[in-house]
Amino acid sequence: MGREWIRRVIFDGFCFAYLIGVPVVLYHRDYFDQSFEVLPVLGFSAILIIAGSLLGIILNRVGLKTLGEHIFEPPHKRVMKTEDIWYRTFWGIEFLVLFVLTCSLGYFLTGFSFRELLDEDGFAGAQRMFSALFDPNFAVLPKAIVSIVETIFIAFMSTILAIPIAFILSFLCAKNIMSENISLFSFYAILRTVLNITRSVEPLIWAIIFSVWVGIGPFAGMLALMIHSIASLAKQYSEIVECVEEGPIEAIRATGARPLQVIWYSIVPQIVLPYISFTIYRWDINVRMATIIGLVGGGGIGTLLIQYQGQAMWHEVGCIILVIAIVVWFMDTASAYIREAIK
Repeated sequence: MGREWIRRVIFDGFCFAYLIGVPVVLYHRDYFDQSFEVLPVLGFSAILIIAGSLLGIILNRVGLKTLGEHIFEPPHKRVMKTEDIWYRTFWGIEFLVLFVLTCSLGYFLTGFSFRELLDEDGFAGAQRMFSALFDPNFAVLPKAIVSIVETIFIAFMSTILAIPIAFILSFLCAKNIMSENISLFSFYAILRTVLNITRSVEPLIWAIIFSVWVGIGPFAGMLALMIHSIASLAKQYSEIVECVEEGPIEAIRATGARPLQVIWYSIVPQIVLPYISFTIYRWDINVRMATIIGLVGGGGIGTLLIQYQGQAMWHEVGCIILVIAIVVWFMDTASAYIREAIK
C-alpha cells in the first residue's frame, strides 16, 4: 500500500460519505437547525467516511474505477490505457452526481429565488439607489481624494512590511524543501496550518481586533492587511517554490553546496519574476481591501463610505465609489504593464 493508495482511499471515503450524508442532512434538517450536537454528528460523519472508504475499495476490487482512483492513478498507467468517454465511466458518473448534488445543495442553502429577484418592489428600490449612485455629488470629492490617498498608503505599507516575512516563510512552507526528514516536514505542516488559519480570518476581523488593540485609525487597518498579506503571500510564494525546476537544484547540490546556498543559487533565480508579479498584484488587492476595513475603523476611504451609506446619502456614496473605481482601474492597468515589463 503506497501513499497514492492511501490518498485514493481517503478521497473516496469523503466522496461517498458526502453522497450519502447530504441527503440524510437535508431529510433531518430540523434536527440540525434546532438541536444540533457536535459529537454525535462527528461520530456519524466518521462512520460514513469509513464506510465510504470500504465501498471505494470494494468497487475498485470488482473493476470499477472510482473518482479517487482516477485522480490518484499514476501517470504511466493513464498513458497505457485507452479510456471510454469520461461520462460513460463509473468515475465520470460519480463526478456528475457529486456536481449535481453540490449545485442542488447550494441552490437550496442559499435560498436562490427568481421570484424575489424579479420582485417589483425590490427592483424599484434598487433602481432608485442605482439612479442616485450614477448621479454623484462631487461636493465630497476633496474629502474622497484625501481618504483614497490614505487608503493607497495603508495598502502600500501593509504590502511592503509583509514581503520580507512572507519571503522567508515561503521556503519553510514549500513541501519540496521541507520534506527531507520528519522534523522538517512536521515544522512545515504546523506552519502551513498556522498560516491557513491566519488567512481564513478575513481582514475585516483583523481590523476589528487591531482597532481594539491600537485604536481606530489607519494604523489598525495597515496591521490588519499586513497580517493577512503575510499569510496569503507566503502561500502564493511557497507554491511558486514547489513548482521550480529540479535540474538546477540537483546541479547545485552536486557541487556540495549547503542548503542555504542551494536555495539562493538554484531556487531564488527561478522565482524572482513570479514573486514580483504576485507582490504587485497583492498591493492591488490590498487597495481594494483597504476600502472595506475602513467600515470597522480601519481608516481610509471606507470610513467615509460607511458614514454616508449609514445616512442613505447615495449621491455622496456614488462619488466615493467613482473615486475608488478610478484608483482601482489605474492600479490594475499599471500593474499589468509592470508585470509585462518584467517578464
